[in-house]
Amino acid sequence: MSDRTILVTGAAGFIGFHVARTLLAEGRRVVGLDNLNTYYDPSLKEARLAVLRANKGFEFLKADLADRATIAASFARHRFPTVIHLAAQAGVRHSIDQPSAYADANLEGFLNILEGCRRNDCAHLLYASSSSVYGANTKLPFAVGDRTDHPVSLYAATKKANELMAYSYSHLYRLPVTGLRFFTIYGPWGRPDMAIFGFTKAIVEGRPIKLFNHGNMRRDFTYVDDVTRAISRLVDQIPQAGGPGGPPARIYNIGNNHPEELSRVVALLEKELGRTAVKEMLPMQPGDVPETFADVDDLMRDTGFRPQTPIEEGIQRFVAWYRDHYGI
Repeated sequence: MSDRTILVTGAAGFIGFHVARTLLAEGRRVVGLDNLNTYYDPSLKEARLAVLRANKGFEFLKADLADRATIAASFARHRFPTVIHLAAQAGVRHSIDQPSAYADANLEGFLNILEGCRRNDCAHLLYASSSSVYGANTKLPFAVGDRTDHPVSLYAATKKANELMAYSYSHLYRLPVTGLRFFTIYGPWGRPDMAIFGFTKAIVEGRPIKLFNHGNMRRDFTYVDDVTRAISRLVDQIPQAGGPGGPPARIYNIGNNHPEELSRVVALLEKELGRTAVKEMLPMQPGDVPETFADVDDLMRDTGFRPQTPIEEGIQRFVAWYRDHYGI
């Protein structure tokens, strides 16, 4: 492969798959890295991977982010000019039960990516952060300049740590970095542990859906095609040094700028599936927040990005994919 190859970590994951597929459709060459772990059904990851492997511009590397030698060797071989780092141990609630997995993937793994970038002259590192860094902020919408020093879960803490690590490497080595604070993303090929996918599966199987905080939750649901469109525009927008001696580092919210009531999302799923959900009302879970809402003014200003997919259309597309993929 040429030295213009882009590295996409987490390529068998939900967002990584869509990003890799978009880049391939644009004629770019992609090395996709993933460890295919069992956090959720690996067969879904394998199915995504099969789609990517059908493109001759794609190469797959099965590796763990924490495997320093393998990550270093891959960087030395390709000298990736662009890295889109989306691999991570995801899930707020899972971080309460399995904290070590987050230290391995999100801290040690990210350090290996940063080292690979700085030692091999990477021109642009884009990396996944999360809206969870805003913690229990009550000021809405969440803006990039808001305080993010009160995380309410270990997952959020690791994502904030990633932002600090990236900034320090940008300062020390002039590595151009772009942080992507993802809000709640959904769509075809989604993650089974996320709300819309989990609700759909439970409704189809006639099992209760769990509504935390007694259903009083609002999320800035963002359709995955809008996310990939934003990332595609950012890939070639390499950050420049800011201010006197400021590093080439920036952060954007990647969201829909329009939070939805969870009850409305359930109603839309019921309509598309033609079934009524059995609802189990539960208290707020540790590490969770009642509402997310993204201020995306910076992203719109710098890239022309504007969310285009209303929740009704996005859920319709997701349910159509779900029916087709699972044969229901």
